[in-house]
Amino acid sequence: MFPLEAVTTIGGLVLPPLFDLLKKVFVKPGADTPEATLSALATTKPEVLPQFVEAQQRLLQARTLWFNRDVVGQVSPWVADLRACIRPLTVILCMVLLGLGALGGLELAPSVRASLLFMVSSWFGGRLGTGR
Repeated sequence: MFPLEAVTTIGGLVLPPLFDLLKKVFVKPGADTPEATLSALATTKPEVLPQFVEAQQRLLQARTLWFNRDVVGQVSPWVADLRACIRPLTVILCMVLLGLGALGGLELAPSVRASLLFMVSSWFGGRLGTGR
């Protein structure tokens, strides 16, 4: 009973930062960024900078249109707010259920308790690696 909970809690805390670290170590960022191109153009061909900036603007607009291709009109504020609060509410609910289980007010199966601990610890673990 206890080892399952300990493994899921430690896994939730360690896996997100470990995944971020492995990404940083093995996936090298490309050196060909728009900023690097702007810097090179500023020193070699400053006369083409306006065309490059215009092209970057059109690219960003095209990507935004593609990303929002299924959105019709403006997203309702309550829908945006609901989507933004799903994860925090889930973590809060997990903490409440764990608290009730610890106080004896609610009987939780070991697998349910392990799942709740994993959800809470993965949320905290995600903040460890990114500093959020």
